Amino acid sequence: MRQDSLHSPAELLIHIEQAIKETKYPSQPASLYEPISYIMELGGKRLRPIMLLMASELFNGTVKAALPAAMAIETFHNFTLIHDDIMDNAPLRRGKQTVHKKWGTNTAILSGDVMMVEANKHITEVHADVLKAALDTFNATAQGVCEGQQLDMEFESRDDVSIAEYLNMIRLKTAVLVGGAMKLGAIVAHACKEEADLIYQFGESLGIAFQLQDDILDVYGDPEKFGKQVGGDILSDKKTYMRLKLQELASADDLNQLDGLKHDGDKVNKVTALYNTYNIREEATAIMKKYLDDAFAALEKISVDNSNKEPLTMLANQLMFRES
Repeated sequence: MRQDSLHSPAELLIHIEQAIKETKYPSQPASLYEPISYIMELGGKRLRPIMLLMASELFNGTVKAALPAAMAIETFHNFTLIHDDIMDNAPLRRGKQTVHKKWGTNTAILSGDVMMVEANKHITEVHADVLKAALDTFNATAQGVCEGQQLDMEFESRDDVSIAEYLNMIRLKTAVLVGGAMKLGAIVAHACKEEADLIYQFGESLGIAFQLQDDILDVYGDPEKFGKQVGGDILSDKKTYMRLKLQELASADDLNQLDGLKHDGDKVNKVTALYNTYNIREEATAIMKKYLDDAFAALEKISVDNSNKEPLTMLANQLMFRES
């Protein structure tokens, strides 16, 4: 039977924003805690906590019971953004100064560290009978994300990265957090282990598919709709699935064209032309769809009414088939 109390993503976002607004941090030292409020209030889609709450409702859980876990995931995610921005020396985050640019690198590191503590404080607010399982899942998720970030950095200096290694890296860096969030939602709703694992598989596969779609849109998307500079991955020589597939399929002469290309529009045009020659977009789309199919296959196995799955199915399709 369909839950009458299912909330839309927009309704769940209101609950999350309210919880963020109501979270109070110590007042002193101000320079340690102000950056936390700053980045938490910068906005964003809040997709991970929304999907956590949706997963909880899938198993008849309540928003109130799942909110601490949602706040833990969102706080952890923003902690990683502070440290990622330091590593990337990024000046802007969501159109505003990054924490390390505004307060300095040392303060940004410490504020990020405290955010990890705050995330743990949130997760300990879940019901006592699911606390051990929630902590285990949260810790495994956080560790996986850090492993993924380390691999991503190592890949920058390697010329022998395989497609399998890349897929594992994006699984850890991006998809594990989606899967872990959804599994947490299931755990706080007292879902059985098998079904919690299935919703994890849904989230992880969807996260991989999302990143592959992001790789495609970076080259072929409309910059006004995509929200990023088209060709940014090409200009930065980022080892995406598309670039690695090109290296696998292209002739030596065509690959030699890539050496010494200037970091300008000409480089984007030339690499894109090679992608077109070797049907790289089609290759990437095929594997993206494979992971999306894996996600929906896991969701299908969950033994709840199909009408309860509709909100997750709709959100997944909106994410994957967003305008390019």
